Amino acid sequence: MKLSPREAEGYFSRPDADKTGLLIYGADAMRVALKRQQVLAALLGANAEEEMRLTRLPGSDLRGDPALLLDAVKAVGFFPGPRAVFVEDTTDTAAPAILAVLEDWVAGDAQIIVTAGQLKASSKIRKAFESHRSAYAVGIYDDPPSRAEVERILSEAGLQNIPRDSMAAIAELASGISPGDFTQTIEKLSLYKRDDSSELTIEDVEACAPRSTEAALDDVLNVVADGRAGEIGPLIRRLQSQGTNAVSLCIGATRHFRTLYACASDPGGAAQGIGKLRPPVYGKRRDRILRQAQGWGAPKLQTALTVLTDTDLSLRSAGQTAPAMALVERAMIRLAMLARTR
Repeated sequence: MKLSPREAEGYFSRPDADKTGLLIYGADAMRVALKRQQVLAALLGANAEEEMRLTRLPGSDLRGDPALLLDAVKAVGFFPGPRAVFVEDTTDTAAPAILAVLEDWVAGDAQIIVTAGQLKASSKIRKAFESHRSAYAVGIYDDPPSRAEVERILSEAGLQNIPRDSMAAIAELASGISPGDFTQTIEKLSLYKRDDSSELTIEDVEACAPRSTEAALDDVLNVVADGRAGEIGPLIRRLQSQGTNAVSLCIGATRHFRTLYACASDPGGAAQGIGKLRPPVYGKRRDRILRQAQGWGAPKLQTALTVLTDTDLSLRSAGQTAPAMALVERAMIRLAMLARTR
């Protein structure tokens, strides 16, 4: 049977121990691995490996020895409790072994948990699980985690007392980084808030969030918007060493100053304009954007956008001979000097 993403989230948390098995497949190996960890923990409980209730088999081993899987599924455990055989990184070369076990499986056998990369609809393994009356197949896609999924991860980490703005910031973070980085961030938050029953603040989230190239770009743009021209050069060198190119930096700057202009040009003022931003901004970032929008004002922001548009055109010009990053740095310094004018 095929599970939809909504049905799958519930099943991962409460798997049926009486079912034959589960296939989890998807292009993102980390997302697949996290779901596999979740379902095995819910199905087998703690100490499954120590009690020999979990057997791990590489999918590649089944091609040379198809009986390996059947022997593991039929083996009698020494300890009471549900059992599972986990087949990892499976391809259709293992299809004969897996199809044979699905056919011979009876109540009391170990459940079969199979993970694979992206499988086409014509995949023998995928078709076998989707058509089986007591087995499930779930495709994992690169969609941002749902609100329920984020709440589950927070609950498992023991994080409580989370106000609405902090939850929104966590959800925004979850949609912007990889699943593995998000899980590590929540683990770090859990340690950060250990024995601390106070509300989880946006500052707590920012303190534990990974520092990415995007965060380094924000540092440059905030320095420019605040008029601190002397700090621009070293920050641009750091971005360049991380692989950021001049066009990406110019695009990021244009996006930032358009955000400021949208706030500053709102008929109700910047304080009202910032509330209309989508996605919304919170915490220190909100305060910083509001301060910059009010400090610059719409006319100067129009000038800044003109400077950035001209720089972008120069970067894309076929006749451009000057170093690209030097052009962007010069534009940033011009903007920083503009920020100081009244």
